[in-house]
Amino acid sequence: MKAIVQRVLKADLKVDGKLISEIGKGLVVFLGVGQGDEENDLLKLAAKISKLRIFEDENGKMNLSIKDVSGQILLVSQFTLYGDCRHGNRPSFIMAEKPERANQLYENMKTLLENENIPVKTGVFGADMKINVLNDGPVTIILDSKEL
Repeated sequence: MKAIVQRVLKADLKVDGKLISEIGKGLVVFLGVGQGDEENDLLKLAAKISKLRIFEDENGKMNLSIKDVSGQILLVSQFTLYGDCRHGNRPSFIMAEKPERANQLYENMKTLLENENIPVKTGVFGADMKINVLNDGPVTIILDSKEL
């Protein structure tokens, strides 16, 4: 399981021109589910995301977590994180999990983060989403559950 975590001042997500979700200060988390990913992968990523100290403290040091700053998360499913570009110029997505299973794990990630008392907004699984992000820093972290 892979996640791209971006620290943001605000973000919003639209589908077909309709506002679906918006957050203020917090994190946008793009979540990719790969073939064979399990609940243990979710647990590792959720724990890491909820504890990542990437917000600045009073001294300007990245020392605070999302919970420390009362931030929110915009969680977005993104199968393209499993795009394989090793051969040719068109990515192959065969390593991405099948949609039904990926959606189940995506929903479970939302629940795990909410259980950490973090407000979580979501996109629409499988939809063509338009996301506006005001990066803060920018700070972007790449996480892979197989490396945690």
